[in-house]
Amino acid sequence: MSTDFKRRVCLALFSLFLGLCSTGASAAPRWSILVLGDSLSAEYGLPRGTGWVALLEQKLHDEKINAQVINASISGETTSGGLTRLPALLRQHHPTHVVIELGANDALRGLALSATQSNLTTLVRACKAARAKVLLVGMQMPPNYGKRYTQDFAGLYPTIAKSENVALVPFFLKDVADRPDARDWFQPDATHPVAKAHPIILGNVWLALRPLLLGRQR
Repeated sequence: MSTDFKRRVCLALFSLFLGLCSTGASAAPRWSILVLGDSLSAEYGLPRGTGWVALLEQKLHDEKINAQVINASISGETTSGGLTRLPALLRQHHPTHVVIELGANDALRGLALSATQSNLTTLVRACKAARAKVLLVGMQMPPNYGKRYTQDFAGLYPTIAKSENVALVPFFLKDVADRPDARDWFQPDATHPVAKAHPIILGNVWLALRPLLLGRQR
């Protein structure tokens, strides 16, 4: 075997090695996004792959943003349930970003607003302590809950976001629950949006999440 042939073989093997390393590096996600939510994020009553979290994964792919999404949402989840599960999720996934979409079930169960606020604040602080950027998703309740209650509940989210200096989605169901034909955008239970609403929901989340991923906010 000539010296020149050996040199060409070595160069070819070295190039192959570099290519494999490059492929492995590009495959590793830069960001890890944990979604901690309830049925609104768990595709309740929807065909698989049509909820906003699944659409987020596709959006990230289309935008060529190197990120993975972990959907840890559970139907019926409350803020206290999220607090119970969060430590293990942080240890397991080491997320760079956490989307907190909780609180609606607290209101539906008549839990004290002070408890909901305390739990949400603790969730935010735990994520920040784990060095994750936080996106808090604002929720609102129907007007039949009473003017004072609905105002106080909606006000929890901007209050926490401001005090904890985290990003906020002002209203998760904007342009869905507040539209004139809103009834046509919800399942028969009048609580969970149908599939056609979820691209709009993703748009509401994306407006706040994209700057966090690209380093243009907090």
